Formats: sequence, C-alpha cells, structure tokens
Amino acid sequence: MKRIGLIGGLGPEATVDYYKEIINAFKDGQSTPAYPEIVVLSVNMWEFLDMFKRKEYDKATDFLLSRIEDLHRAGAEFAAITANTPHLLFESVIKRSPLPLISIVEAACREAVRRKLKRPGLLGTGFTMSASFYQDVFKKQDIEIAVPEKEDQEIINFKLFSEIELGIFKPETRDQLMGIISKMVARQHIDSIILGCTEFPLILTEPEYAGVPVLNTTMIHVREIVSFCTGSTL
Repeated sequence: MKRIGLIGGLGPEATVDYYKEIINAFKDGQSTPAYPEIVVLSVNMWEFLDMFKRKEYDKATDFLLSRIEDLHRAGAEFAAITANTPHLLFESVIKRSPLPLISIVEAACREAVRRKLKRPGLLGTGFTMSASFYQDVFKKQDIEIAVPEKEDQEIINFKLFSEIELGIFKPETRDQLMGIISKMVARQHIDSIILGCTEFPLILTEPEYAGVPVLNTTMIHVREIVSFCTGSTL
C-alpha cells in the first residue's frame, strides 16, 4: 500500500471524517485489518481563507505547495486536500507538486458520469459557488452545474463559517439547507446535489433530498484515495 498524505484542517471537522472513513474502508470483517499509513498535516484554516478573501492566489498556492512538500518529506507517496475550496488552485498546484494529487472535483465528476447525471446543483463555500472550477471540470463531460440564487449563497456561506465549520449542527440550519435544495429542484430543475464542502456531509446525512440523490464529495474522494493507496482500479 502507498502511504497517504492529507492536507487537513480546512476545516478540522471534515479532516476527522476523512480519517475515520479511510480507516473504515479497510475494515472487511477481519480480526486484524491491514490499515494504511496516513500522514495528516492540519493547517490553519483561517490563515488560508484570509489569502482567499484578499485574492492572494499565488500566495495561497505557495502555502499549499509548502505543505505538500512537508508531506513528501514525511514519506507520503501521494496526497489529497480534504476540502473543496482549495481546488480552485488545483491546476496551479499540481503542476509543481512533488506528489501525485487526487482531485476531489475530478472524483466527483467521475461519479456524476457513472450515475448518468446531467444537471447537478452545487452547495459550497461562497468561494466555491462563485468560482468556476467545478463547472470547468464538469462541462468537459457535458454536465451543467447549477448554483443557488445569490441570497441563498450568502445564507449557506454564513452558516458554514459561523456554525458548521465549528462543529455546530443545528436542526434549523439543516432545514434551511434542505429548503434551498428543494428550491433548486423546483426552479432550476437539478437532478442531484453536490455537497461541495466536506463539512456538509456532517449535517446533510441522507442519501437524497427533495427527491434527488446526494453526491457526498468526502466519500467519493475517500474511495479514490483508498483505490490509489491499494493500487486497485478506480
């Protein structure tokens, strides 16, 4: 098995979820499962997000690359970033990375193709919903991405950073998110919903909402990380 490297902390709650789900993937009923070696580097989320807010993308790219280099020195043989938003910089990062990187966006796209989806809705941070890095990947497969209305994007972003990223999961916030998904189904005719922030699966835990299937980007990413680790086919 290849040693896994994870850039975590973006945010911490999702990093814990990644570790747990990777370990769970190796539990096959044996009394002594063969767990993989995992190197986790938990970064300062707020330091990174401040660079994004100031649009200091070159600086943010260097930030990620320096952490990937740390993972490389620690013996990781490939790496993944346990968050969607940093993938805005993925193309710039992978060109200079000393390690192979598993993209959460490309993994989600492969899953959408497998399920024959054509118009997913995308929930994420304000950065993710207002950028085009999801659309750029999915349109290569003739899949159209829809995002919530501007007012709903602001609600989602506020709830993410004031509650969900801090491990606060309120029933009324879940209801708000479900309402936004229902609105997207009715008004934008989405056929699925991408949980494009790796904290969302901690509050939106059902396999579908408003009658459309959920693409849990954490679990999709974890499956590809495990496949690469073990050398199995994606």
